[in-house]
Amino acid sequence: MHTLTLFAQEATQSDSSGAGGVVIFAALALVLLSIVTFWRFFEKAGRPGWASIIPIYNLYIMLKIAGRPGWWLLLYLIPGVNIITHVVVAVDIAKAFKKSTAFGVVGLWLFSFIGFMILGFGSAKYKGVPKH
Repeated sequence: MHTLTLFAQEATQSDSSGAGGVVIFAALALVLLSIVTFWRFFEKAGRPGWASIIPIYNLYIMLKIAGRPGWWLLLYLIPGVNIITHVVVAVDIAKAFKKSTAFGVVGLWLFSFIGFMILGFGSAKYKGVPKH
């Protein structure tokens, strides 16, 4: 039993250094891709790209892209209400880019990373805020 424990410890120590580096590299690559994606998305919507990397301010700008008032930022602080608010904002952003409600819910809310990549790097054009 003692030999098995020592073997497991050695295997963990030797594998963790290489695997940890791969995980860190993959995480950094995803963070960089996310920054570039949202930067492009903000610029397509006529907003400064740097605003996408400022926490809370980027959410405020997304509300403006969606045509919603800035005070809606407070709705994100209320548990449960924040989910509904984010769905509404995602649908409004989709409509501002002349995409369907389904794209807003599935692409921008449920699978947001992919949806925003489609808007940022695809051929979608910002058409302005939707009428509420």
